Amino acid sequence: MEPKILFTDLDDTLLNSDKIVTKDNIEAMNQMLNAGHKLVLNTGRPLLACKNVENQLDLKRKGCFISAFNGGQIYDCYTRKTLYKRTIPIEYTRHIFHETGKAGIYCQTYSNEGVLAREMTPELSHYVSETHTPYKIIQDLPDCLEEEPVKILAVHMSDDRSVLDSYRKALSGWAADKISTFYSDSWYLEHVPYGISKGSAVSFLCRHLNIPTSLTVAVGDEENDIAMIKTAHVGAAMSNATSQVKSCSNYITKNDCNHSGVAEIIDRFIL
Repeated sequence: MEPKILFTDLDDTLLNSDKIVTKDNIEAMNQMLNAGHKLVLNTGRPLLACKNVENQLDLKRKGCFISAFNGGQIYDCYTRKTLYKRTIPIEYTRHIFHETGKAGIYCQTYSNEGVLAREMTPELSHYVSETHTPYKIIQDLPDCLEEEPVKILAVHMSDDRSVLDSYRKALSGWAADKISTFYSDSWYLEHVPYGISKGSAVSFLCRHLNIPTSLTVAVGDEENDIAMIKTAHVGAAMSNATSQVKSCSNYITKNDCNHSGVAEIIDRFIL
């Protein structure tokens, strides 16, 4: 049997609405790992925000990986080592903070210790309560940064994306060959180094593990999942995914994130 690789998004995909992995999903993932297949948590979250899931699923074993920051950092759960990392130049970081400030949009970035923000705001409070990520308030951010960040997140707490869409459009000319942007949620616009995506993580790990893309399966629900859905051999959308994601997939689950849609994918395409 040739090992397959499952690339799964976390929020509203593997995790249900309560940010918990269902019993059926846990059992299906254990079954696939015990059969010799490989698992990648492919998420926009920082690495620190994946630790609860890693521990819940007991992923500190061979064949388990985390692709954090939308592919910006790739981590081997068994060796406890980062395999790949790309960062955003400080100059670009300053520009993004300046432009989000002009647009009246909250902006945060990250270090190895967690979220970095200029002040406590409703956006930051919501984010850390959802992801359980440590944070630090630094008023002169980003000028004080000592290391280049892997990701920057712009947040507007409204399901109406027009404010973020307008900002994204205004940034696009400057960002064309510098930064890639995509939504991970109605409120969250992600900024990563140009060319980085969950799809680039699929390609990197296939090369690293010497496994052809014909043995890959990916599942997600939002715009930042589209690249991995298009790159993988089987690209699946959750039934609760956006219409944009569904239009790019070659399979749509019958079950949503609250009813173990990932277990459905594993049963159908991995085992």
